[in-house]
Amino acid sequence: MTLKANGPVPTGDVKISQKKPFFPIKPPLRKYLREYQREAKLPLTYKELRNFSESVPVFDKEGNDTLWETPLYLPHEVDHIHDGLKQIYAKLKASGNNRIVEHKFIDRIDYCTFGNTHPFRIRIVNRLNDVYDYFYIKQADASRIYGLELEEIMSPNRVNFTVDGETLVEEHIVGIPGDVFSKQLMRNPDYNPIRIAKEFVKFNERCLIMLLGDMRSYNYVMQITPDFDDFQFRIRAIDFDQEFYEGNMKVYMPQFFKENFPYVQLSMEHLTEKTVLQYQQEERSSIVHRVRIERHRLAALRDVSQHEQLSPSENIAQLKSHLAKHYDNQDYYACKSMTDIIELNIKNIIRQVKL
Repeated sequence: MTLKANGPVPTGDVKISQKKPFFPIKPPLRKYLREYQREAKLPLTYKELRNFSESVPVFDKEGNDTLWETPLYLPHEVDHIHDGLKQIYAKLKASGNNRIVEHKFIDRIDYCTFGNTHPFRIRIVNRLNDVYDYFYIKQADASRIYGLELEEIMSPNRVNFTVDGETLVEEHIVGIPGDVFSKQLMRNPDYNPIRIAKEFVKFNERCLIMLLGDMRSYNYVMQITPDFDDFQFRIRAIDFDQEFYEGNMKVYMPQFFKENFPYVQLSMEHLTEKTVLQYQQEERSSIVHRVRIERHRLAALRDVSQHEQLSPSENIAQLKSHLAKHYDNQDYYACKSMTDIIELNIKNIIRQVKL
C-alpha cells in the first residue's frame, strides 16, 4: 500500500500485457501432486464435458450477460455425465465415499469461455432440504496449480482441489465477490472500515510475496465472520491463472488495479503510513510462520517448479529489475526464474522478521 504522512499517493492503474498461455503438467509436477494426495482417478474428464454442440447464455436478475452459458448435451449422455459429476463431488468432499451424494442431484452445469481455463461450474443440490453447493471442473494448467499450492502453503487459507490427467477439479470458495462487496456492503455502518482496510493491506502484501497476479476485485471474495461485538474480514483469492507470469511488478499488487480503488480509498481514509507498515509486518510474520511449518512441502514444490519455463525470459528480467528497485536489493538480479524470485522474497521476509 502506498501512503505518506502528508497525504495519499495515487495508485493509478495497471494492465495485463497479454493472455497467459496454457502450460501442461509435466511429470515432476505430477509426481509432486501424487505425493501430496492431489491426484485421483476421476470418472469424467474435462474433455468429455466439452463435448457439447449447443449452449444457451446465462443472464443475471437484471438481464445482463454473465459470460457463462449452459451447455446442452445429447439426452443419452446426460445420465452418464450427472452420475460422473456426483462421483467427482464425492471424491472432492469425502475421499470418494458416495454415500454423501445418495440424495443429491446435479441441478445445472454452466460453462465460461472467459479466462484461461474455461471452467465448468457445477451446482449440486440435496433433494431432502434444497441445500446446494458448487464445484468447478477446469483444464489443468500448471501455473494455476502452482498458484493453488502456494496459496495452501503461504496463505491462511486451505485449498481443496484434485487432478486427473488434464482435468482439474476445484472446491467452491465461499464469499462475497470483491466487486459486489465494494459496491454494496463496504460502507455498511455495522462494519469497521479499519478492519476492512487492514485486510486489504495484508492481501496486497501477500500477493506480492507469492507473485499472485491479476487480483482485480472480481478475482477474489470477501469472507465475513461475526466475532463477539465486531466482524472479522478475510480476502480470499479465487483465480490463480496469473501466478508468476507477468513481468510488471504492479500486476502482483492489487492496489494498482482500478477495480480495487474503493479498497485503496478506504485504506487512505482510515490508515496512516505507520499502521500500514505495521499490518505489512504482521502479514510477513504470519507467512514466515507458515513457511516454517510447511518448509518440506515448499522445498519440494520449489525443486519441481525451478526447472519449468512458466514465464518468458523477458518477463523474468523485467520483474527482478522492478523488485530490485522496489526493495533496494541487488540480489534480485541474480535470480534466473520466477521460482528464484519467490524464494528470495521469502528469504528477505525471514531476515526482516529476525531483526
